[in-house]
Amino acid sequence: MWCESLPWGFVPPCSSGRGVPSRGADLRRCPVVLLIAALAVAVAAATGLVGPMPALGAPRRAKTAAAHPAPLAPPRSLTPFVAGASPTDDGTWSPAGRPVDGDPAVYETALVPPGGSSPAGIAWMDTRLLSARLYSGSLSPGGGPYTYTAPVEPAQAATLVAAFNGGFQMKDAGGGYYTEGRMVVPVRAGAASLVIYRDGSADVGAWGTDVKMTPDVVAVRQNLVPLVAAGRPTALAMSADWQAWGDTCGADSCASSVPGIESQWRSAVGVAADGALVFVAGPSLDPLQLAQLLARAGVVRGMELDINPDWPVLATYDPPPGGLASPANGSRLIASSIQGPATFFEPSWNRDFVTMSARPSTLSGTIAFPAQRSGGGHRVQPRKRRRS
Repeated sequence: MWCESLPWGFVPPCSSGRGVPSRGADLRRCPVVLLIAALAVAVAAATGLVGPMPALGAPRRAKTAAAHPAPLAPPRSLTPFVAGASPTDDGTWSPAGRPVDGDPAVYETALVPPGGSSPAGIAWMDTRLLSARLYSGSLSPGGGPYTYTAPVEPAQAATLVAAFNGGFQMKDAGGGYYTEGRMVVPVRAGAASLVIYRDGSADVGAWGTDVKMTPDVVAVRQNLVPLVAAGRPTALAMSADWQAWGDTCGADSCASSVPGIESQWRSAVGVAADGALVFVAGPSLDPLQLAQLLARAGVVRGMELDINPDWPVLATYDPPPGGLASPANGSRLIASSIQGPATFFEPSWNRDFVTMSARPSTLSGTIAFPAQRSGGGHRVQPRKRRRS
């Protein structure tokens, strides 16, 4: 006979007594076959060839094996610019935010820039484990409504790992904005661009040379011109023309009557040679220091994002397993930043930002079986000011 009802389709033949296989024979009349089959399944399960055999009568459902791509190699410790750096700003990385399949997807550190006195925060994000998405606001870029806008909804909070600020208001950005199939503001050749692709990967570079429009592009956020190129600060970043990098607030006020200062809160994002995204933000930074921090962190192409005290922010979220990201389980990259984990969950937040979320698992195999019976703190309101 043929023992068809054995799990996993293990079907050795058995004689019906006349030397002829019989498909309808009772399995109980073939004890030797039963023993051999049971031993074979047990060995296969023990060696990992198949999963454990379900209990008799238990329902069996389609089983999927899921796995993310191998993560990027963790970032190496950064050499401090300043001798005798304290343990909190010595370039040593620490995991931040929820892990993805057990692997850290974000690492954070701090460095004092050359000639500076205050540490800047640096976040390294694994783009193999994380998928980027551009959120749009009614002020920046304007021109809504948008599908993805603040607040982050529960469906997206289920996988959210980190989020960070966007760029200037479009009137000051010197570039364009494309998202959700719409060219909200025309993109400009040569402008520094954060580009997000259909698969959630991201790149940074000069528009038209490093990056360009393709059918796979789903979002483009431009802001000024490149800050880092070929792993080094650009000529403009090294120049004395710091006003080219945006209007800044004064030391203690953002009133239009108060002159701006060179060393102010600034933020930037860049891409490393391995594809990781790197975000930098901190107080008392001039454009060159911002570029130097990006380059020290391994960035090959980078761009400035928003500036001045009210806007730079990166938050990570570490909810319990299976939980939703929220302000209660979020952390700031820099403790002194005005914005924080609550910012991206506020309906009133009207500026663009970028989320980094755990990628959907990649299905590596499916076995089908027949059916059987049987929070971060409250956001401080921005001060009234004239600049982006």
